[in-house]
Amino acid sequence: MSANHMETTLNNGVRMPLLGFGVFQTPPDETREAVAEALRVGYRLIDTAAAYGNEREVGEAIADSGVDRGEVFIETKVWISDFGYDETLHAFDKSAGKLRVEMIDLFILHQALPSAFEKTTEAYRALEALLADGKVRAIGVSNFMPDHLERLMETADIAPAVNQVEVHPYFAQPDVQAADADRGILTQAWSPIGGITAYRDTGTGSVFEDPTITRIAEAHGKSAAQVMLRWHLQAGRSAIPKSVKAHRIAENFDVFDFTLTADQTAALDALDTGVRGGPEPEAVTLEAFGRDIPEA
Repeated sequence: MSANHMETTLNNGVRMPLLGFGVFQTPPDETREAVAEALRVGYRLIDTAAAYGNEREVGEAIADSGVDRGEVFIETKVWISDFGYDETLHAFDKSAGKLRVEMIDLFILHQALPSAFEKTTEAYRALEALLADGKVRAIGVSNFMPDHLERLMETADIAPAVNQVEVHPYFAQPDVQAADADRGILTQAWSPIGGITAYRDTGTGSVFEDPTITRIAEAHGKSAAQVMLRWHLQAGRSAIPKSVKAHRIAENFDVFDFTLTADQTAALDALDTGVRGGPEPEAVTLEAFGRDIPEA
């Protein structure tokens, strides 16, 4: 593990960088430049999704970066509209085509579909087939709650390598993290620095002004965002911050030269409000959230 990098070994033996770069809600025209900058700074895990509408630009940035393909860990997600065995196999073709790759490093289901769970299990069966065929190196899920994982494992042969869920100091989902750990699943945090909820009312304005976080940041000569990212990494979680600003992209990667104390970690843990920022996983239905994913 080099000084400016931390890696983890997934439950199938594949190595993955813990800190990645996300492009959720990044407009396609800004995505290419943001990913190019992230790769320049040193990120080697890039996270996107079919539903983000920017896989093509992620692929272009990686292809044009001069970074060897074998060094970049590409993660993308199947949208619920493409769940089902054959549909999910085709979703791989769409994503791989847009990303301009033959093989995707980590391919995951973007949500559970509780109202049509058999579609979810069929989609996952397709992921297992893609893994067996060498089309993907690892498979996983996103926004799966403990009961979703339990239902999935009733039919699945292979435990997910990753469960990407909303985790930040204000919403840590300890029950989900425990369910993941029980199955050897890596918890990966989307919205790792408060993300879509960063400007929620914490009583102090944005999370970046939270006195607990800023006090710890000052003690290390770091920013609030850097402290939150370090909190994830020290817990062994993967985190995928997003930004389109070059200085923030660099700042978010500069988290390998300090260590939070046990007291500081405990203080961050104590900020959990139990309030979710993203959609309620149980409420995700095709009627409410379905959308067509274009062909490659």
